[in-house]
Amino acid sequence: MVLRAGTLVELLGGQLFGDPERLIEGLASLESAQPQHLSFLSHPKYQQQLANSRAGCVIVSPNMQAAAQARGDCIVVENPYLYFARATQLWKQQFPRPDTALIHPSAVIDPQASVHPSARIGALCVVEAGASIGAGTVLKSRVTVSENCSIGERCLLHPGVVIGADGFGFAPDNGTWVKIEQLGNVSIGNDVEIGANTCIDRGALQDTVIEDGVKLDNLIQIGHNVFVGAHTAMAGCAGVAGSAHIGAHCTVGGGAVVLGHLTLAEGVNISAASVATRSILKPGHYTGMFPIDDNAAWEKNAASVKQLASLRERIRALEAQVKRLIPNISSD
Repeated sequence: MVLRAGTLVELLGGQLFGDPERLIEGLASLESAQPQHLSFLSHPKYQQQLANSRAGCVIVSPNMQAAAQARGDCIVVENPYLYFARATQLWKQQFPRPDTALIHPSAVIDPQASVHPSARIGALCVVEAGASIGAGTVLKSRVTVSENCSIGERCLLHPGVVIGADGFGFAPDNGTWVKIEQLGNVSIGNDVEIGANTCIDRGALQDTVIEDGVKLDNLIQIGHNVFVGAHTAMAGCAGVAGSAHIGAHCTVGGGAVVLGHLTLAEGVNISAASVATRSILKPGHYTGMFPIDDNAAWEKNAASVKQLASLRERIRALEAQVKRLIPNISSD
């Protein structure tokens, strides 16, 4: 695909400073871009990379306009990262789509399942009885949608996703385990994207619910009865234990864990590798292994922890001085 810079701005907006006839042949990072490429600067800390970039045109925010113009052509917008995302969608639309059947011959779809005529079902997928797949949804290869689970419209499930496996429920019985049958389902809303090999378990009684616009990365585990609110995003290897309730517009960093039966309010952001050990009812950014805390407080405490060894030695030295001055004082 080749596009004039002026045409790009006509399609996506923004203010072009430079040659509207410049031909853009592709998208690239600041480091790897060549004169035929469009790139973007999302944060001022990468300003040096902007100065050194060979990109033909760079998307920048208003506060970086002067630096970008000193380098060459630029498109100025309020949110360069969002603009770049829309540019990638524009380029993707030009990719040729394979002329293949909407349902791959190797897919197994139960006669009692409901698959919208516009949905795409990839190789080796399994859609079981009572399952429902909405309009415009795409299941990549090896996706399993278990019985009675529903997926809304325009969803994208990447290879290996499993929807509706049994939740992890067992009752102890004199040293053995008795299975608790999982009688609920999984209900997934519209415009949800689920990364490769992510698993969403069916509920024990009520459904596991993933609301509209949720984005899940690869290798995520969502336990039974979990509720994930609209437009929440989770990075790879995150885990959510059973019956947790996560509000809308939350983010969960890679490798982070939300323990069972907890509630995260709308707008809560959990840092990577953190463990949410208590409910968080106030929006904000939270970090920590144990216990989780407000991010700003956690950073101060973490800085103090790094000094504990030296502080301990200083305290011992002070105690020794005090003992010399007051011999009978107790160190307890």
